[in-house]
Amino acid sequence: MNKKPNIIFIHNDHQAYYRWGWDQGTKPKRPNFDKLAQEGAEFNNVYCATPLCGPTRRSVLTGLFPHTHGQTHNYTDPEYNHEVYLNTLAEAGYKNYYYGKWHAGPGAANDHQCEGFSHTDYGNPYITDAYEDYVKRYNLPKAVHRIEKVFDIPEFETQGFFLKLKKGADYQCESSWCGEHAIGVTTTPKETHESFFLANLACEQLEKLAKEKDGKPFSLRVDFWGPHQPHFPTQEFLDMYDDIDVPEYGSFRSNLEGKPEFYHRERSLPFGKDNKIIIPSPVEWEEWKEIVKHCYAHITMVDAAGGMIIDKLKELGLDENTLIIWTTDHGDALASHGGHFDKGSYLSEEVVRIPLAMSWKGRIPAGQVKDEYVSTVDFPVTILDAAGTKFTKNPVHGESLLPLVTGETNEWREDIMSETHGHGYGEEVISRMIVHGEYKYIYTKDHVNELYNLKDDPFELNNLIDNKEYDEILKDMQARLVKWQTKTNDPEKIL
Repeated sequence: MNKKPNIIFIHNDHQAYYRWGWDQGTKPKRPNFDKLAQEGAEFNNVYCATPLCGPTRRSVLTGLFPHTHGQTHNYTDPEYNHEVYLNTLAEAGYKNYYYGKWHAGPGAANDHQCEGFSHTDYGNPYITDAYEDYVKRYNLPKAVHRIEKVFDIPEFETQGFFLKLKKGADYQCESSWCGEHAIGVTTTPKETHESFFLANLACEQLEKLAKEKDGKPFSLRVDFWGPHQPHFPTQEFLDMYDDIDVPEYGSFRSNLEGKPEFYHRERSLPFGKDNKIIIPSPVEWEEWKEIVKHCYAHITMVDAAGGMIIDKLKELGLDENTLIIWTTDHGDALASHGGHFDKGSYLSEEVVRIPLAMSWKGRIPAGQVKDEYVSTVDFPVTILDAAGTKFTKNPVHGESLLPLVTGETNEWREDIMSETHGHGYGEEVISRMIVHGEYKYIYTKDHVNELYNLKDDPFELNNLIDNKEYDEILKDMQARLVKWQTKTNDPEKIL
């Protein structure tokens, strides 16, 4: 197959994922993602470059870890001084289309040779001209959300949007940021929700491309704002979890013993007066279950929207030579480590592990389940490899996944790195992580370091860092991390 493939990249935001293997009960329903995985390959050990939106999104664009591309927090916005895969695709003859959330530093997707719809900064789709035009064309009302619970966060009490979030109230997000800490239900048709708004825009573009038939390859990327909170699924998706129990999460009652102190300062439900997590959680699991169900229903809703895009691709016959990738930017700490939500300055499995499925008819054999270590920085390298090109203006940290899934090679890395520079609120936290086999080591500057046996302790409750029996394992993990740091020119020295 010599013709360059089309490329579909579906990118969710902030998705609860790794908990699925542990709760032994309800798991989010992802029929469309699962179908894609069955048609190609699913990866079990994928780690984001960093568990924070802006920095890891720039890693997806550049194939670089944050310590190199320079965006270490959501709102540190250095100019783009490194090659972006979208521009490289355009130079290779691709037509690029981008729909949805940007949140990857200055500008937006149209600054990188893309057509479509994207928004500077975090963005709120519900106040854009594109959304206004969409609801008019489809004769839809604007999205309305009925609030069922508001998370008690003192720091937000004076912000206008927070004052509007009252239990039982109908709410429309009209501010510049729409990441409210609340759950509820979208009472208008599902097509009014941002996920279906974006899916419909993408489907319209696919229809135009099918009519053009100019033989030029295209890249279409869709970045949903969900399933990041606020969790406002429609009743249709909530009903899928109505009669299902959600067992208590394994680290829900953790007292954070052996953890770095900043675990106490990250987002919890609710905050204490000193802005620290309350241990034990004053919110009982029965109430937490409803929050988790809303999160799961939101995941299923976004899955349905993503499935629309893939179905439209097949309906139009555009799937014959198309690489499809579906993933998310980072995970979600929901209900973990004493009652956290969102994410924080830590590198727990809940926030660093992410889903990934790929298919390419005729190139990627179906039904594969891969356990090799994969990173966010591999995604753009893989896309460019499929397009027959590569990054040329600067070295990158990622590797193409294509030789791994096409069977061209069995050789692959034995460990994987991730990093964080903190959540960006308050003090900076500098951490580096390495995972190899059963073990995970986390270096944090000026704080307690961490060592876990993920096989025996998947919830990371027992920090082995001071256990002398693990000294040799610790030395090996540190040496592995130093190799990654050397390879990626990481200026932070752990030893």
